[in-house]
Amino acid sequence: MTTPVNFLEVLKTYRSYLWPLIEAELDKFFHCPDFCQVSPKYQSLVDFHRHLIEEYPRRLGKYVRPTLIFLTAQAMGSKKELAINTAAAMQLSEDWILNHDDIEDNSLQRRGSPALHRLYGKELATNAGDALHVLMWHVLRENQNLIGEKLTFAILDEFNTMLNRTVLGQTIEIKWFQENKADLTDDDILLILESKTGYYTISGPMRLGAILAGASTDQLNHLYNFGKYLGYCFQIQDDLLDLTSDFSGLKKQTGNDIYEGKRTLMLLHLFRNAKGKDLKKLTDIMAKSREEKTATDVTWVITKMGEYGSLDHGRQLIDKFIKEAKDYFSLHLDFLSTEPYRSQLLSFVNFLSTRDH
Repeated sequence: MTTPVNFLEVLKTYRSYLWPLIEAELDKFFHCPDFCQVSPKYQSLVDFHRHLIEEYPRRLGKYVRPTLIFLTAQAMGSKKELAINTAAAMQLSEDWILNHDDIEDNSLQRRGSPALHRLYGKELATNAGDALHVLMWHVLRENQNLIGEKLTFAILDEFNTMLNRTVLGQTIEIKWFQENKADLTDDDILLILESKTGYYTISGPMRLGAILAGASTDQLNHLYNFGKYLGYCFQIQDDLLDLTSDFSGLKKQTGNDIYEGKRTLMLLHLFRNAKGKDLKKLTDIMAKSREEKTATDVTWVITKMGEYGSLDHGRQLIDKFIKEAKDYFSLHLDFLSTEPYRSQLLSFVNFLSTRDH
């Protein structure tokens, strides 16, 4: 009998393996060459700069994306050592993207502590995110010594495509928020989810691991389709947890997405189904800024999501996409054949639908 895989333990294993490299890269990042060395009398400013940049990486995270790189590469017969720079760059990309997301969304928290812009202001937080972006490309450049020039450029190209689609999704999401759009369909929201979660969180990391293992174009396309289904599940579950969970004590504010005005599948379902006075009140609440919304407003919206079946709609979509992802995995991803990595990847599918943070 096969022992069930605890995917949280898999994540912890790869985080422990990867963090020392990221820590070392951060340390090297602050040592300028002699020709542009900063005078010692300004060392306190350099130290402050370093503190800002290291804040999000040192808070760590679940390390889902780099773990998918490692697992996919190894499931196709490659060695995890060859994936370490690519995985480190993937994690650094998450840290700078979350940094900028928190500013754009005016978020309160990140990984159980105040968002960086809440501590130091938007200008310094933005700059810290820019610095992590620079470090990400540097780590990818260092791949050349590990995997050779051809694979290094293939990985760089995939990062470019993945991040290009991700920021497109962010543009669309912000534009619809600014317009206070309330007439969006599920397909409209899935467009955002495919860009920001399907590709960036699932397909992209898996494709990166597969590129390292010499995948064909057909195999890479299959990974994109699989990740699209799984990305839908990941984000819908994340949005449901925002409404119904405290993320195992890490989250300060229930319904943060409502405060931010984020267009989720559940919110748009409620807009489509609310009637009369409920629809008017919902429209009035969602027209308010974060600071104008009250806890009573947010609780009312969540309650109405329950009454109108919006929460159930989200859960039903998760079940639908989880099934499609599992079916697609069985039918098209047989090239992910090396164990225990294939089983660990499959356990990730189950993890997404049952996680509580």
